[in-house]
Parts: sequence; C-alpha cells; structure tokens
Amino acid sequence: MKSLRILVDGRVQGVGFRPFLVRLARRFSLSGEVRNVPEGVEVLITGEEKNLRAFLSALRAEAPPLSRIRRISVRSFPETFSGEFKARKSGAGPPATYVSPDVATCPECLSEVFSPEDRRFGYPFTTCTDCGPRYTVIEALPYDRERTSMRDFPQCPDCLREYRDPASRRFHAETNACPICGPRIFILSRKGEKIEVPDPWEFMIRSLQEGAIWALKGLGGFHLACDAENESAVRELRARKHRPRKPFAVMVRDLEAARCLAELTPEEVAALASRRAPIVLCRKKKPFPLAESVAPGIYLVGLMLPYTPLHHLLLSLWPGRALVMTSGNLSGEPLCFENREALSRLSGIADFFLLHDRRIVNPLDDSVVRFSGKTRIVLRRARGLAPDPLPLPRKKSGLLGTGALLKNTFALTRNEEAFLSPHLGDLESVATLSLWKRTLKSYEHLFSVKPRTLVADLHPDYLSTRLAEEMAQREGLPLFHLQHHAAHAYSALGERAGGRALALVLDGAGLGTDRTIWGGEVLRLEGPRFQRLAHLRPFELPGGEAAEREPWRVALALLLKLFAPDEARRILLSRVPELSAEKIRLVEMQLARGLNVPRTSSAGRLFEALAVILGCGSVNSYEGELALRLESLSAEAEEERDAGYLVEFDPSSGTISPEAFLAAALRDLKRGVPRELIARRFHLGLARTLSRAAAELSGLDGIREVALSGGCFQNALFLEMVMRELSARGLKPVFPEEVPPNDGGLSYGQVVWGSLKERG
Repeated sequence: MKSLRILVDGRVQGVGFRPFLVRLARRFSLSGEVRNVPEGVEVLITGEEKNLRAFLSALRAEAPPLSRIRRISVRSFPETFSGEFKARKSGAGPPATYVSPDVATCPECLSEVFSPEDRRFGYPFTTCTDCGPRYTVIEALPYDRERTSMRDFPQCPDCLREYRDPASRRFHAETNACPICGPRIFILSRKGEKIEVPDPWEFMIRSLQEGAIWALKGLGGFHLACDAENESAVRELRARKHRPRKPFAVMVRDLEAARCLAELTPEEVAALASRRAPIVLCRKKKPFPLAESVAPGIYLVGLMLPYTPLHHLLLSLWPGRALVMTSGNLSGEPLCFENREALSRLSGIADFFLLHDRRIVNPLDDSVVRFSGKTRIVLRRARGLAPDPLPLPRKKSGLLGTGALLKNTFALTRNEEAFLSPHLGDLESVATLSLWKRTLKSYEHLFSVKPRTLVADLHPDYLSTRLAEEMAQREGLPLFHLQHHAAHAYSALGERAGGRALALVLDGAGLGTDRTIWGGEVLRLEGPRFQRLAHLRPFELPGGEAAEREPWRVALALLLKLFAPDEARRILLSRVPELSAEKIRLVEMQLARGLNVPRTSSAGRLFEALAVILGCGSVNSYEGELALRLESLSAEAEEERDAGYLVEFDPSSGTISPEAFLAAALRDLKRGVPRELIARRFHLGLARTLSRAAAELSGLDGIREVALSGGCFQNALFLEMVMRELSARGLKPVFPEEVPPNDGGLSYGQVVWGSLKERG
C-alpha cells in the first residue's frame, strides 16, 4: 500500500471536481479524502500502486468538462487511510485557484425541467455540478455554498441527500436547489406592486404578444425583452431606452429557430450551442423575418440561445420566432443587477418586471462574438468567458491595467496570468465608475492579489487614466503610461510578446506619443520597446469629437484635399442631401482657420468617410455605426480578388494617402460602378496596401509575425482580407481569439507590456 498527496491546480473549484475524484477513487478501490484548498484541490489517497497509477491517468483523461487543469503535483504522504474515500470541508487560507465562468444549462438539467414526473419540473433555477451560475454568485474562495449567494437558501432534505450522495451529479453542487428550498420568481408592475397570477408564464407571454416590454432578472443582470416581430414594440423599446439604431440581440428557442433568421456557418452553430452560449453575430436571412428595427441598416443579427432554465421555459412557450433580449440599462449606463436598482432605473422602460430572490454578487453582461471564416472575434468578453485567466509572457503579480475610456475593462495579474475583468461599459458615468471600483475589489478578493504597479493610457482625460493617477498617489504605487495603439498590439501578442513583431493597429482614435491622434499604425515591437514605422497620412478632424459623431465632417476634410471648395461641397451634398450648404460652409471656415481641427491617422475615421461618400449615412448614433454599414454594403458584392484600390506606400515618410482611397471610390462612382462593389474594393485595397507596407517593412530585419488589433478588426470581412494578404506575402498574422481587438482588450495589452517592463 502507498499513500500520495496530489495537488491539482487550475480551474478545479465549482466545476464538479471533488465529486469526480470521489467517484474515481471509489472506482479504483482507493481510500482517503479530497478537499478544496487555496492552491486548488488537495487529494490525500492510499491504495495499491497500480490502482494509484490508474487513478492519476484517469484524473487527466476524464476530468469534468468545465475544469481546466494547469498542473498536477504528486508526492509521497506519510499517513495511511482506510475505508471509503470522502470529500472534506475546504481548507482555510488565501486562495490561489480560479473562478469558473457561468455556463449554460446542461442537457440533464434541462431534461428534468421539462419532465412532468420530475420534482424539478418547470423549476427555473435547476443546476448541477456541470452547469449554472459560478462567477455571478461567488463571494469568496474556496468555492463552497457558504461563500456564495446560495447560502440564503438552506437545502431541503431531498436536495441535501443529493448533495451528499457521491453517485449523484449534484454531489457537492453548491448551487443545488429545488422548488421547495431554492430561489423563486415573482412579477411586479413598473410601480413595484406585486402581481399575483395563477400562471406567471402565461401572463408574461400574453402581455408580450400585446406589445409589452419586460425587464427580466437573469444570471448576471437584467434583460429588456419584447416581441422581436412587433415593429411598434421594438420601436417603443428604442424610444424608452434612448437607443435609436444600435442593434438589439434576440433570443431564439433553438438552433432550428436560429436557422430561420440567419445564414449560419458551422463555427457559428458551435458557438451558439456551446456552454459559453454567447451572443453570435450572424448574417441575416433575406427577407429578414423579424422587425427591421431589431438591427436596422446592417446585414448582421445578434442571436443567442436560452442559457438558463428560466430562459428555456420562457422560449419554449413563446409562439413567435424570437424575443428581443437586450441589456437592462439606459444607453450609456451599466447593466442593472439588483432588484431595487432595476425598479428605480428601468421603471421608465419596462411595463413589467420578472424578478427572483437569488442575489447576483458579480454582475455580468452577455458575451458577444462573431466569426471571420474560422477565426473567432470576441467583441465583448463577459458571461462564459470572464473571469478565465489569460497568459502573460513573464511572471508578474500585482500589475493593474486600467484600460481605456470606451468598452472599459481592467486587467489584474497573478503570477504568470492576467485576469481580465468582464466588459464594464464606457467609463463616462458615475454608475460605471462605481461598477469599476466594485469589480476591482471583487477581483482583489477572489484572486488574493492587490495592485502593486499601475499601467494606464497616455490620454490624460480618460477617466481610467485619472483613476490610475489617483490610486498611484493615494497608495504610493508606481505608475506607467502606455500609448493606446501599443497596448492594442501587446494585447494581440499576449504571451508571445517579448520577441520581435510588427503590428497593424487600426481603430478610431488614441493619443499618440507625438500628442496627435493616431489610429492607422504599423508598429515594430521588441520586448517592451515599440516604434511607429508607418501610418495613414494625417488628416483633419473638424470639430474634434464632433467629427466622430458626424463623419460627414471628415469626408469634407478629405474632399477638400482633392477638389476646390465648390466641387467638394457639391459632391458631399449629392451624397448627403439632408445637409445644409450653410452647415458645410461653417466647417469649411473652421478648416481654413484651423479652429479645433486636430489631425489624425485614424483608419476608423477613413472607413466612416467612405461610408458617407457611398450614401450609408452622415451621423453615428453609436460607435462605428457607419463603418458597420459600409461593411454591410461590401458584403453584398461578389468577391473581386484583383480589383482593390491599391495605394502607394511612401517609405521615405512612412505614410499612406487616405484621400487616394476616396479619389478611387469617386472615380468608380462617376463610372456607374455599384456602391457595394466600391465598398468591397475599398476594403480589399486598404488590406492590400497595408499588407504590402508591412511586408516591405518586415524585409528590413526579417520579422515575420504581424499582430492585428484595433476596432477596425471587428470587421470580419476586412480581417479575412488582411490575414489572406499577409499570408500571401509570407507573413504570419497573429490575431487574438480570446481578447477583444477593440478597446475591451486594451487593459490586457497594458499588463502584457508591464510584465515585460517590470521584472520579478
């Protein structure tokens, strides 16, 4: 007989690991015990040597699907055990393990919810060790019921029996509950009055059919829901939410229903049906069977499948094709997640509230992804993805990257990993700032690490930068500033950073090291050092931030580089007839006098200017709207491999002319070339021009890897073209499939760079 101490490190708490080990040990006639400890899961085990070998082999091969083993350490143990192998109470001490993301309902639980003979029939909070809430209910580690919001619900005798039975899949399932002892739903009016009805689901379905808007409390916060086929209901939701055109996500019953709304690729199907269950942006079917106001003016629709029993019960009864299921907030505010807060903030939007009494400890929005061929693009990293760790190139604890202004996240490091916060929103309101601070405190507690070194953006007016500066001063911490686009580049490289690489970073705006606004850059990186090698030739942003909201101003600035004022004005009015000549003249005067006309190399602004010229609109009602409309237009065209607008790269100045793309598009317009073909030629031409510049620059010192990041790479069509063009030139594109290429990934790039700069 031999005894071992086995320590399993990784995501091994809250994923059914202890029950799995109990069953495994009993299968191989082994004695001992298992418990959660700060470092992971500790196994003390006694048995025949061949059985111990078989146990270790099966441990690696058969680990629970939600687990992620990082390492297993094994050593001899002096004590001998006898009798039945058991699960013990968790050990004390500061945690050094991981928190599992929340995961979608498993098939076994779903079967119980829809089986009339099962005691959990129709119960909207059915879970087991393989599914359900994790991060959203955890207050502290090690992961035990008393450290979650489920401690508010003592288990009934039947649930307790399952919880203690090693043969049950609910053995030590900390979220275990049933209709007798678990959380419950209830309905309130917008005035906060309880509505007693015989069948809550029947009442909800009927009111949705009549055009009502509901606020539903789900896994990590609230959704706002209405009938996705009812144009007037969707328009009313837009009016109340103050969200004029930004697309709404919709929830559908199953994959069959999803296929009725969109042209699904195998990758999209797999993502929709996965345990992560994100919103997936898919190509709309034609004709689009939902209300046009769901996703106006674009070729994509955001789809998701039910991921909790509550959602499954609702969608199973819904007779229509889909329900709008959008974040429960007013535009510009963070997600609501507490009952009182929701009644206060959402009573002007929702007619009714479906609430429950399980506390949400850590609020969490839905993740959003899309695909460029087989490549996944994470647009919003939240439920199902956070707080899984990301790798660092060099071990460093206590680095805090405070992120950007828009799509803010922070990143906090422990040892060789970074914990990227969920999507928090645009850091422009007191409510988002409060959520930022709350989430950071939660991360410090959960991962047992405090910030020791801070990394912030260069922009002095970002609230994330000011937060870092205040924290550094208050706590005496060192603070570094990293240029916005360099942070994008390091986020794309991740653990590969440290060697030499090029980076194409294309986005809307970021303050450059020369104090101008960058956004279309070719960078060279080596360790923590970076150098700007090439960029779009700077052009004017008349009105500064006003030009971001009104891209027609940028289009005018570029037209004035090509034509006399009268002709530039004529062209713009022909593309945007709703503009007044007087308004255009005022911007012309602004440009002539140099009043509030910062210069930029932004690729994002160039996309938007082309969109204006092609009649896609003149104003952004949400970030990147016109660029997305341009992509939608381009997606309608047949592929032309050799018809892109190729613009010369000037190696002496390291610049590419942005107005040259505009000139090529206008020539094609004059010849009567269809708008969608012009849009596609612009995409391909920019991809080819930048790739050729990267290839020329890489030849100077033999660099082959090219990191791709920035908001422009949310464009799946453009990403595919750039990757193809780089590969054709013998370069290796590096694109992150776990990190948003937009500003949501910026904080990760900050700590990647910080780990290279700061040794230790």
